[in-house]
Amino acid sequence: MHTHPALHLPWRVLVGTVGTVVILAGLVMMVFPGPGVAALLLGLVILSTEFRWANSLVRPVRVWSRRVERFGHRKKDEYLARWRTRRAARARRTPPRPRPE
Repeated sequence: MHTHPALHLPWRVLVGTVGTVVILAGLVMMVFPGPGVAALLLGLVILSTEFRWANSLVRPVRVWSRRVERFGHRKKDEYLARWRTRRAARARRTPPRPRPE
């Protein structure tokens, strides 16, 4: 879309309209039931594809979400390591069960 000069402005208008509608829907969902914050962030992400001001608003959210993702992976790995250790200790500690015949 950016390479064709006749389509550049209509594309920006379309992206701006869709992003604004999603943000407005997010504001409505803040009052009524629904994922209001997620819709607000999605609208900003849509707008950030074409507008620098929206990109500067979304950048801290992207950094924060990457940190949270890394934290979640680290916690998951720690939990699985503890679980495997406990499972191995339990397997060494308990005698095998007799099979019913």
